[in-house]
Amino acid sequence: MSTLLMVLSIGLPWLGAIIIWLLGEKQRKTQHILATVFSVAAGIASLFLLGYGSNKVTFRISMGSYFGDFTLIPDGLGVFLSTIATVVGSLTVIYSMDYMRKEAQLRRYYSLVLLFIGAMAGLGLSGSVLFMFLFWEITAFCSYALISFHNDDPKAVAGGIKALIVTQLGGIGLLIGALVIRSQIGSYQIHDFLMQAGTFPPHILSLIAFGFLAAAIAKSAQVPLHTWLPDAMEAPTPVTALIHAATMVNAGVYLLARFYPAFSNVPGWKISVIVVGLLSALLAALMALAANDLKRALAYSTISQLGYMIYAIGTGAVFASQFHLLSHSVFKALLFLCAGAVIQSVGTRDMRAMGSLGKDMPFVRTVFIIGSMALAGLPIANGFFSKELILEHGFLHSPRWAYLCMLFGAGITALYTVRMISMIFYGERKYTEATNDAPQAMRVSLGTLSLAVFTTWLTAGAFGNLLSTSLPFHQIQTLKIVELVLGLVAAPSTWLALFIILMGFYLWTLRLRLKSLLGAFQPLVSFAEAGFGFEEINRGVVQLTKHLSSVVRITQTGQLNWNVVGIVGGLCIVLTILAWGV
Repeated sequence: MSTLLMVLSIGLPWLGAIIIWLLGEKQRKTQHILATVFSVAAGIASLFLLGYGSNKVTFRISMGSYFGDFTLIPDGLGVFLSTIATVVGSLTVIYSMDYMRKEAQLRRYYSLVLLFIGAMAGLGLSGSVLFMFLFWEITAFCSYALISFHNDDPKAVAGGIKALIVTQLGGIGLLIGALVIRSQIGSYQIHDFLMQAGTFPPHILSLIAFGFLAAAIAKSAQVPLHTWLPDAMEAPTPVTALIHAATMVNAGVYLLARFYPAFSNVPGWKISVIVVGLLSALLAALMALAANDLKRALAYSTISQLGYMIYAIGTGAVFASQFHLLSHSVFKALLFLCAGAVIQSVGTRDMRAMGSLGKDMPFVRTVFIIGSMALAGLPIANGFFSKELILEHGFLHSPRWAYLCMLFGAGITALYTVRMISMIFYGERKYTEATNDAPQAMRVSLGTLSLAVFTTWLTAGAFGNLLSTSLPFHQIQTLKIVELVLGLVAAPSTWLALFIILMGFYLWTLRLRLKSLLGAFQPLVSFAEAGFGFEEINRGVVQLTKHLSSVVRITQTGQLNWNVVGIVGGLCIVLTILAWGV
């Protein structure tokens, strides 16, 4: 049964993509219906698959001696990722029925979205690191094509190309790791690698570990390879919700969690993971605080929250990282889809041009506040429980300076969250034309996600049991609901974090009184708005590459004799170095 459900989770979205593409552009209503049916059916298949968790290969196709076997494994971690991709993905498709109603090229949109969802499900369920890489690259292509969906907009095209190039840097790290694994054990199977990783030479295992870390940094938009994600906001809003909540950026976190047992003892790996997560969480939170573009502010918040998950993996809190991945998938999809309703109504992403929209959009305001509660980590919302688990574990198992930085980031999160709410739904009204609340199809998705914000944390016990049977984990933390609640209430780190979060809210209420004082921080605000100079670094790298290519081009004379001299000379230098080393 699990084999059938896995095939349906991956195959139904892809089958729907093919059928919709063959329909042509005229059958728009049929396209909406088919996309919804196939995506919802895949989501249902993934939900049923939760009851068939196993760490055994249940689907295998031999692809020859070089490529190895294509296998699917319904282990807890993979099923979890597949469920997020298909269920949240189906909600974005339902939302798209209203949001994309007047858009051209609907066939291309739905085909790519369904291909994206199926590829992400395949990435999670794949038992082969080589075929995981294949699905990884399919998601990269889909993200590029969907970010560039409005191909008459130069910004959208540039954003798609940037996403493709940066994530390909990570893909190289994953591919190198896969090939090295094959060279060492003669197999691409993840289970074989995890069982034999301890027998690898230390330098080989370190190469794989840091190659996979580079892949995760690029895919999950972590510092310093985070710059592609804010530019991805040129995509249609349902696509940004899909990338941020259900598919693309989750892959890097999943990759580190999947291979954590193999890499946890590699010297320097865990502290590197902690530092990457810490810098991403803190710097992105400050950038979100300075952003005035609604979608970019949410994009920076995604980078920051992913930083918490990466940090958690570095401290060994794999359960907490995946639990926060679940929470984040729900509340970030909710926030982005709310943002889409607002932007479609007012025609701008600039929060400074909004204000007091809550009167005309009470439903959107309510559900946006619900999502914001989870983002800020307020009690009852799922984000509170998952984030506090991360901070509690960090308090016990990470350097104190790292924990304090993450705690500070939690306060900044509360600050930029209340800033977004105030600028959009309260204060002085800047937008003079009439605005409309979310239409019916949008409300279905928004209402479902709002309910999930208050209920998904109740699955902590079942979620822990699901992951405990997962292939990569040997002693994963499991919790019952009572233990979760009592443990967090009793933890000093929880109260300290709540105090910091409430201070963030309080400081926002004092912003007018502190306006003169805040002026002293204007240079820092401007620096944060500019992305802390990372874009300048990117441009510098591009210019350096162009300069080097110009220099190297001088050596290409087109004359065979000189080319031979260069080759022989280079070979002599290499041989001399090798002989000297011997």
